[in-house]
Amino acid sequence: MSDRLTEIRRILAGAPADLLVERLAEAVAKAYELTTTELLLVDYRLTSLLPLGGGRERVGAGDPAWRCFDHQEALVRDGMLYLPVTMRGERTGVLALAPAPADPTDLDELAEIATLLAHELAAVRAGTDLYALAARSRRLTLAAEMQWELLPGRSRERSSFTLAGQLEPAYAVRGDTFDWSDDGHRVWLSVVNGMGEGVVAASLTALATNALRNARRGGLELADQATLADQAIYSYHRGAQHLSALLLELDLAGGQVTAIDAGSPRLLVLRGDAVLEQPLEAQFPLGMFEDTVYRPQRFQLSVGDRLFVVSDGIFEATSDTGRRYGDTALERFVRRSGTMAPLEAVRSLLGDLRAYVGSDLVDDAVAVCLDWRGPQP
Repeated sequence: MSDRLTEIRRILAGAPADLLVERLAEAVAKAYELTTTELLLVDYRLTSLLPLGGGRERVGAGDPAWRCFDHQEALVRDGMLYLPVTMRGERTGVLALAPAPADPTDLDELAEIATLLAHELAAVRAGTDLYALAARSRRLTLAAEMQWELLPGRSRERSSFTLAGQLEPAYAVRGDTFDWSDDGHRVWLSVVNGMGEGVVAASLTALATNALRNARRGGLELADQATLADQAIYSYHRGAQHLSALLLELDLAGGQVTAIDAGSPRLLVLRGDAVLEQPLEAQFPLGMFEDTVYRPQRFQLSVGDRLFVVSDGIFEATSDTGRRYGDTALERFVRRSGTMAPLEAVRSLLGDLRAYVGSDLVDDAVAVCLDWRGPQP
């Protein structure tokens, strides 16, 4: 690591949480003779880049900042350098710098600095509201605030898999959510389709998600994770409230998936150009009855397979003429998503759905996309 990189790493690590970008601007101005440093944060809907501190939104494929974010590649346009601010696959936004240096070494170092910034933003997020507020184009409902804070992130990338998820309506989501975790050998994924409205739905989803996490972190098998969450919800609501969930555990070495279908989320597999709906035994939603016993099911992925998991808010969405989006449209989209990165795929699916409905979604919808690349060294 160069002396400049070492110094900027030290500056970022020691900067107050609310002054990360200011301290970075001072450092790169001195080290690389830059006059402009701007952080653009992706909004909750994944459709806009919002400048920290307010200002003009940068939207759409025509904007170089958005192209940098979309393709996750450095881009130079009209003397401005755009760099993706991304950490372990979690896309935070774009760093815009000017004047763009001509030296390839400077470009490489600045790209590494953008990654360092992503790590620092993740580290300080819990201690300041500055960056969460800057990423909003409007106020979140209380239920949506609860749901977004519950998420592990929106995207994750390792050599053996890439994973992404998105919620809609982004600023008013209530009961639908997703969760994931990996330990290098397995990936656990849950997609929850909660019942109810507002904070009641968000509270129910939070209870289920934390019960599943507690069971997973306790070393329980997938079926026992479902049982613990089921008992936690039933003991509190006595069957008056329950929620649907799909629980998956992927073995990264062999591609075997263990699944528990406890309700309505739909699972599709894209294999080459073919869309396969994986048949699963429907079991009772979590919290519906006391002492439900859940049975795991297993199926095998092939290297390069893509998993799509969606809640019923997607395939049951209706247009202003009363027509359902339906399974056919969903399968058509999944088939043409093969060239997209998972985050682009879930964003595009929900954008396609909003266009079909003709407005913001009324019902909650969640989409998760996972690519398995096969065992990696």
